[in-house]
Amino acid sequence: MSSAVVHPTAIVGAGAQLGSGVKIGPYCIVGDNVVLHENVELVSHVSIQGYAEIGAGTQIFPFASISDIPQDRKYHGEKSRVEIGERCTIRESVTINPGTENGGMVTRIGNGCLIMASAHVAHDAIIGNNVIMANYVGIAGHCQIGDNVIFGGTCVIHQFTRIGAHAFVGAQSMVDGDIIPYGMAVGNRASLTGLNLVGLKRSKFEREAIHSLRAAYRQIFSNEGTLRERVEDAAVLFKDDPLVQEVVAFIMTAADRPIMTPRNGQSTE
Repeated sequence: MSSAVVHPTAIVGAGAQLGSGVKIGPYCIVGDNVVLHENVELVSHVSIQGYAEIGAGTQIFPFASISDIPQDRKYHGEKSRVEIGERCTIRESVTINPGTENGGMVTRIGNGCLIMASAHVAHDAIIGNNVIMANYVGIAGHCQIGDNVIFGGTCVIHQFTRIGAHAFVGAQSMVDGDIIPYGMAVGNRASLTGLNLVGLKRSKFEREAIHSLRAAYRQIFSNEGTLRERVEDAAVLFKDDPLVQEVVAFIMTAADRPIMTPRNGQSTE
């Protein structure tokens, strides 16, 4: 167990792998097939079961449940897993379920994520880097969340939904369609309300890049022609703009869920 510090009330399986500097607090349970990398801290009352790997420097707070069996009746005891990246903060009562054989066999959380109290990440979800999930956010099975996405409190995300990088989802939103990269969605059911301009500015995107993205947004979500035609036009008009091309590629690869669009009468930037 190298230099790990384990509280005497904690239960750690004989097969668990603990990196140097790991701290396991009171009444934690760590299963046989769990890997905790350097400087992981389990504050207290944390349960990590099944097959799980937690990246260096991640801190997990009381009553979080990681990699216990998924809430999916199609699960048959397969050896699926949870992978959590480095420097994540996982607050109280968060639940993160492992993958299933009907998905990718893994639920993955990227680096630098903040998952606030009582949030849930379901089976086979893939969460990017630096994602912020406020309290009570629910990510359903098979969702794909890009880097730097921010969720307001009590959002619910429908299974198989994709949310592109740098998107923002407002508090109490019910999301049942794919949200484009850099988009902002609000409401129940949520609709696209524009670009995440505040997030773009905070991330220090160049003014010219934001202007081009806004022009492409207005063109893609105008009322002329079909969405596919407008996206194809944007691909040509903004062929040298990497941000617009990312949005174009996201829309053109839609599969399981519809692309979220603005409601009638809403501003399109």
